[in-house]
Amino acid sequence: MTSEQNKRTISDAWKAFASHDPQRIASWFTEDAEWLAPRGNATALALDVPDHMVGPDAIVHFLAERFPALFVSDVAVDFRSRYCDGDTVIVELRMQAMLANGRSYDNDYCFIFELRDGRIARMREYMDTQKGHACIFG
Repeated sequence: MTSEQNKRTISDAWKAFASHDPQRIASWFTEDAEWLAPRGNATALALDVPDHMVGPDAIVHFLAERFPALFVSDVAVDFRSRYCDGDTVIVELRMQAMLANGRSYDNDYCFIFELRDGRIARMREYMDTQKGHACIFG
């Protein structure tokens, strides 16, 4: 696939994530997909989920059920940039939302997606973990 096709794949996958539709989300991941996030990040701690999810079932459960339990409304994602080299797509974004505890969430992220046959095989997530903790836990 071309760089533009791979970037579009990630944009389309992100739309599926936002739908919270399990079948739609699952279609974007390989059977051995992994999602790695910083150890002890606030979202994982608040939702009691692992920071290294393995397999589409775990990832879909997080995106379809757990994520909306914490980020309850006004979820907005501002894609700042997308870079592609072969089957690797890097996305910088800002996410804002209203949390279940009534606080506002606002944080910057970088995701690195590794694609295989047009699907996500691995994603690595980087964020300002201190800012995440402050937003979620005060």
